Amino acid sequence: MIAGVATPLLAAISSTLRLTIEGAEYWDAAVGAGRPPIIAFWHGRILGGIHYFRGRGIVVMTSRNFDGEWIARIIQRFGFGTARGSTSRGAARALVQMRQDLREGRAVAFALDGPRGPARVAQPGAAWLAGATGSPLLPFHVEANRFWTLRSWDRTQIPKPFAMLAVTIGKPMTVASTDARDVEAACTALEDRLRDLEKRAAVMLS
Repeated sequence: MIAGVATPLLAAISSTLRLTIEGAEYWDAAVGAGRPPIIAFWHGRILGGIHYFRGRGIVVMTSRNFDGEWIARIIQRFGFGTARGSTSRGAARALVQMRQDLREGRAVAFALDGPRGPARVAQPGAAWLAGATGSPLLPFHVEANRFWTLRSWDRTQIPKPFAMLAVTIGKPMTVASTDARDVEAACTALEDRLRDLEKRAAVMLS
């Protein structure tokens, strides 16, 4: 029911949104080079991300809990694939699927701090997958100038009709291996880059 109601509402809002974009060339370069990226973003910005990346066949990791189920059903209707798993349940199976998706030329995406936080703290899945496959991590942030905020752990941002979205995509980064030190360093770097992207998005909207 949630997906059935939310999908047309989101589609209606999306049709009114305006975009200003910085860093789109990083996505284009990765795809053009035949190296589908691993998109990394914060859970609270998933709705803005749906609008920008819709229809590209990107495979998104979604959790197996109730929230993950309705999110999966919504994003599938916007042209995304799903890999069901999270840090607490089904992670290994989802990572195996995403590894295969990358081999077959499909980009994948992670809400780094999902499914239940803590907010703005990167979990290791995306960095580990980058180290295992050699695919580049592509940090991404989107910010709206007018929005509602849910009272959830991630403070999900829902853009209001006719809002402007500032999309910032950072330089791709690689992870040398799946060694715990490399993965931890990559998570720290991702957190830093996403903070910078959020600041840049705020400037774009000012």
